[in-house]
Amino acid sequence: MTSVQLLDLHIDRASQQVRRGDELLPVSGLSWRLLDCLLEHGTDVVDFDTLAQQVWAPAVVGEDAISQRVKLLRQALGDDSRQPRYVRSVRGRGYQLCAPVQPFTPEAQTVAAAAATAIEAPQRNRHRRWVWLAAGVAAAGAVVAVIVAWPGSVPRSPADPVLQRAAYYAGIGQASNNERAIVLYRQALQIDPDSSVARRGLARALAADACLFNGKHDNAQEALLLAGQVLQAAPDDAAAHALRGYAHDCLGAMPQAMADYEQALLRDPDDERTRASLAYLQQEQGHLAQALKANLSLRAPERIRFRDVQVARELELLGFTDVAARRHARNFQLYPDNVFSNIAWPRALMNMGERDKAQQALDQALARGTPHPQLQRLQGELLLMSGDPQGAAEAFERGRLLRPLQSLGQTLAGLQQGAGKPAPEWIAGRLHTVSGQADDGWPDAALERALLHQAQGDADAAVADLNRAVDAGFRDAAWLRVTPLFLPLRQAPGWERLLARIDADVAAQRAQVLAAAWRPTDLDGLSAAPATGTR
Repeated sequence: MTSVQLLDLHIDRASQQVRRGDELLPVSGLSWRLLDCLLEHGTDVVDFDTLAQQVWAPAVVGEDAISQRVKLLRQALGDDSRQPRYVRSVRGRGYQLCAPVQPFTPEAQTVAAAAATAIEAPQRNRHRRWVWLAAGVAAAGAVVAVIVAWPGSVPRSPADPVLQRAAYYAGIGQASNNERAIVLYRQALQIDPDSSVARRGLARALAADACLFNGKHDNAQEALLLAGQVLQAAPDDAAAHALRGYAHDCLGAMPQAMADYEQALLRDPDDERTRASLAYLQQEQGHLAQALKANLSLRAPERIRFRDVQVARELELLGFTDVAARRHARNFQLYPDNVFSNIAWPRALMNMGERDKAQQALDQALARGTPHPQLQRLQGELLLMSGDPQGAAEAFERGRLLRPLQSLGQTLAGLQQGAGKPAPEWIAGRLHTVSGQADDGWPDAALERALLHQAQGDADAAVADLNRAVDAGFRDAAWLRVTPLFLPLRQAPGWERLLARIDADVAAQRAQVLAAAWRPTDLDGLSAAPATGTR
């Protein structure tokens, strides 16, 4: 049977979807495979060994991993382990379905929904009795704190339970859970179309999907639209300004993103996540000391997922190489699910000339399973260093496929065609396309033009492009010194002057940091003169 009924659940095994009425439940990946395995065995007990073999193989897992996945499946289904309706634990043996599986028909669904209502009614009555009991206790003057905190005294949206689950999944910070959050936020909007909370939550999850998890470009566009809708109804909504800034950020529109972040902070100066996001863009504009100060001023940095990575990167760009390396290595160990810590440490090792160590760290980062174009770009650079242009071409192409609309990724992949010898016509056409694009405040466009002019053999134009990247905020002189991507330019007139220009600006900002009272303690005793081209 490809379409079955389990109590009030309609399960389409062909499309791997689970519905309760019109509600699509967030069951996917391993949770779906687990449910499908249980469906296959009906109400029979499925032991741990069978589950491990049929759901996880060839991976080897223990009972703890299986129990944790059952917990996630129950959460997705809205099941309660203390009074299970769908999946029952059989102590010491395994798990089984609580009811037989039936072929799906509209009549069966109606009967199942009625049965579910009958089952849930006593639970709702018990809930109401608890509320009345609490009110009685309050009247007697006891347990006042509980009553003050009881949310039943405040009007609530019928979408609140769904919103709570959506916020839970969105807060985990992983692609699959973010997808669950998107589904739940959409369901919340169906329940309560006027919910600004649901609209803001959906906007953030969609932008995160596009920005962090290689999702569709259209998701960031939808996030922009949703944030705009909230602002149209409430122009002073600080969170909506922040979300519109995040959507602009994910779309690469730096000036618009910074303007929205600043508007959000004017309305809510305590929004530290937005302050950190603005600091990142200040870093990209070359204002390293300003960005570092902003990140170090956060009162609750532990709540900002990428803050420690940003601080380490700012210290690296300021020439505090050893201090930054220690921080990068620590972040790499502490935050294995943070894609930016996975990028930062192998990149820092490559910039320090530690190619073998960089490759080892990159291999570990890639094995952690969070794909990102910059990881593939690093792989391509390291393979070029080791004399493997074909492998590099494949890595750059993998990066392009992760973000097909990203212009720099298209150019890097194209320049490796034919073992790094693309057709002159392709280079000219690509340069024409790139030159007609707006820079949007980022240095990437100038770097991309430099690569293309270099491929044409026009070193002067390429160096001029790199100087325009510096104008836009590019400050990574260490990378320019080691990357194989600009190897042909190292003998070009103006190359050393370009590096000296970056070094001079960084030295001034470095001295500013060392003279500041807010500098990190691990900078105490360091010289104002950064090491140039070395550790």
